[in-house]
Amino acid sequence: MKLLKLITLGLVLATTGILSANYYLEDAAFAGGRERYKTSSKCITREEIIKAQNTWGKAIVAIGEASHKGEYAAEELAKETIDDLYGYDKSEVLFKPTLGSEQQFRLNKKDALSYFVTGEIKEDKGFALQPWSNVRFENAGFSLNCQIALAMGNYYFTDAKTGKETKVEYSFGYIRNKDGKLLIILHDSSLPYNP
Repeated sequence: MKLLKLITLGLVLATTGILSANYYLEDAAFAGGRERYKTSSKCITREEIIKAQNTWGKAIVAIGEASHKGEYAAEELAKETIDDLYGYDKSEVLFKPTLGSEQQFRLNKKDALSYFVTGEIKEDKGFALQPWSNVRFENAGFSLNCQIALAMGNYYFTDAKTGKETKVEYSFGYIRNKDGKLLIILHDSSLPYNP
């Protein structure tokens, strides 16, 4: 019986040591990027998401308007928009744009910029350069889980030249940075199913 207790105690101590070592290694590996993942502890609200959506829509319209001043002005504004509204510097960002087919996913800032104002990826025509005169959101629902919040629904883009609206389905996910600002970490967009 004593032998069984000693073996059990030995296994517990060995397992604890392995888990402690594993935790230490993971913590040490993560330490270099720890600052990147800091967020505020304040829970995200529905009202903040709606405000962030309106800010995003105005930014898309502004990029198109900036294109009248030249390609450089639109590109600079698009860079600022991505830096300001998306969490590429704080987290992984999952971005699947509406009109991406050959390269469906834009997981870094350079590819997101290409989508909004053309660039590295051949299929990109500059979505934000349309230009659009308005973007409005119709939220189907929200999932508020304090540190991460999701919104899903339709948003409508009004063509500045024709006044025609284009309906697009979306899911957006948000985190709050350490300064309290909401950042997009999920942007999934697609045109409605048309059989």
